[in-house]
Amino acid sequence: MSEYMVVLILSIVVPFLLSFWPGLKFYRNIRSLFISVFLIVIIFGSWDIFATYRGHWYFNPRGVWGFRVINLPLEEVLFFVVIPFCCIFTWEAIKYLGGRFK
Repeated sequence: MSEYMVVLILSIVVPFLLSFWPGLKFYRNIRSLFISVFLIVIIFGSWDIFATYRGHWYFNPRGVWGFRVINLPLEEVLFFVVIPFCCIFTWEAIKYLGGRFK
């Protein structure tokens, strides 16, 4: 398993498991979640494809798997799904906890 994939898995495990917490109701706006993540994948993924194509940066082949999506490593594509999910989860968790301690 690549180092990049390990970091992604470690990042998503806790937010994903806690997203099912009954009081949080994280998935009540599942459509908004999908739209938000989709827009981030399109906007920042496009920019990443362009920057990689232009040679502004590259991905160390020893740190990623060989499978690529539009010349981006799979891990980089998943980054644009995992990290926004974690950020949205954190935002919703703070709102939930803030409401409980008022």
